[in-house]
Amino acid sequence: MGQVSASSSIVVAADPQRTLAAIGDYETIRPRILSAHYRDYKVIEGGQGAGTVAEWTLQATEKRSRNVRATVTVSGSTLTETDANSSMVTTYTVTPDGTGSKVTVETSWKGAGGIGGIFEGIFAPLGLKKIQAEVLGNLSRELA
Repeated sequence: MGQVSASSSIVVAADPQRTLAAIGDYETIRPRILSAHYRDYKVIEGGQGAGTVAEWTLQATEKRSRNVRATVTVSGSTLTETDANSSMVTTYTVTPDGTGSKVTVETSWKGAGGIGGIFEGIFAPLGLKKIQAEVLGNLSRELA
């Protein structure tokens, strides 16, 4: 199977610099905006933007969970989380939008092969988009 990905966007009422700083605040803001799908969240190194290493368990469904150890890089208006435990990469891109900012989160990974991979390619993005939308909604409320 090829790449599997899910993407969601939202416009928030904060300028791009403040928005990117909030997304990269793994110590204070990130724990407040995560949905109930995230368990055992902790910062291992850093805590603010590039160089941060954080761990959590993403409970995507009742039976499907993934242990994530994300290392953070920042390039311009894009923050990237690269999982050391899998091929999963999540990017947050922040662009100006009127008096606020548009935030797009995209998560992708190398999907499984066979029949399981076909189902993963169809259903995993749908579930992940719901999780992304909840986190982005919480971010929007945090920045309001």
